[in-house]
Amino acid sequence: MDNSPSNQNRYRWIMLALLWLLYVAFGLIQRSLAPLVTPILADLQLSFTQMGFILGSWQFTYIVVAIFAGTLIDRWGIRKSLLAGAIALGISSALRYFAHDFGMLLFAVAIAGVGGPMVSIGCPKAISLWFEGRSRGTAVGIYLTGPWIGGIFALTLTNSLVMPLLGQSWRLTFLLYGLLTFATGLLWWILARDKASSSSAEAPGMIDLFWRFIGVRNVRIVLCLGLLTFAIIHAMTNWLPKILENDGFSPALAGAAAAIPLAAGIPAILTLPRLIPPAWRGRFLALCSLLTLAMLTLIVTASGALLMAALIGFGITISPFYAILTLILMDSPEVGSTHMGSVGGMFFCISEIGGFAGPLIMGAIVDATGSFQTGTFFFAALCLTSFILALCLKTQPASPD
Repeated sequence: MDNSPSNQNRYRWIMLALLWLLYVAFGLIQRSLAPLVTPILADLQLSFTQMGFILGSWQFTYIVVAIFAGTLIDRWGIRKSLLAGAIALGISSALRYFAHDFGMLLFAVAIAGVGGPMVSIGCPKAISLWFEGRSRGTAVGIYLTGPWIGGIFALTLTNSLVMPLLGQSWRLTFLLYGLLTFATGLLWWILARDKASSSSAEAPGMIDLFWRFIGVRNVRIVLCLGLLTFAIIHAMTNWLPKILENDGFSPALAGAAAAIPLAAGIPAILTLPRLIPPAWRGRFLALCSLLTLAMLTLIVTASGALLMAALIGFGITISPFYAILTLILMDSPEVGSTHMGSVGGMFFCISEIGGFAGPLIMGAIVDATGSFQTGTFFFAALCLTSFILALCLKTQPASPD
């Protein structure tokens, strides 16, 4: 195998394509439950609070696994780690076929939280190893379109194509998505390569690592922003098809409309991480926070063309958050590629607390009030906290590629 710098420079784009495919599969599994909420609620006789708990269950498992995942990825290497992630995601989707009550479906969905950290923490670790300087922004933007593409597929095609082809069976739909994820994992295992970090420093223990990095001001702020961002994204994207169905949309049309934010966010993910200067990242996120607040308000108060514009605006304003927060961590001299897996584990562990709580809070508010509007206003208010935190960020200039 040719390990010359020129060959590795070329192969990094193959690695990027493989990482993108894994993240597509992750996005597919992550979003596949949302368009099927209505038939599952009817079939299993679940309350909105129970469904909210199921929607957030994999994030809860994710929180626990992410504590260890970053350190494991740093030690195992990305090839084995991401394969394990793909297998766990495929198992989660396939097991949903057998769910006949709340507990069984909860268990099956929660397993996705075992594979999710391996993929979402392993991918930025791989990017930090294979890319440097400005090309990191490009690579981050490209691979982060993966879950959005997978989500678009799940939301737009589940009720309009896949369910009709499979006899309107949500069980067979989950089984099919699991098989597609297994195939993606096999392709990764065949083609992926590991690349060692340039640093040979011994990895610290988890407790030592936590206290080391929690003392870094920017890391603390990024962790808080991640928690708020994930709460908003997971609450809205998981419940959006049901919100639109309550407004009179058919299941197929609601799924297509719920995919609009994902589609609108892709150009933003591809361009903004590279175009926004490091010194402006905090102020840019602050602006996005205010715009997201406005878009959420319009989503539950507007109709017609204004609603469509709000869905587009929500996708554009919320989509750059994760990419830019990841770049801030990568470019922090205290983190770098050496500790990106471990710090990425910290980031996702904290962020997915919001990812778990968001759908559950929304479901509980709907059961209490009978309306999605109050819940959406709650998450819109969280944007004000994000605005203040983003203004407190101090970013480091990235090195040239």
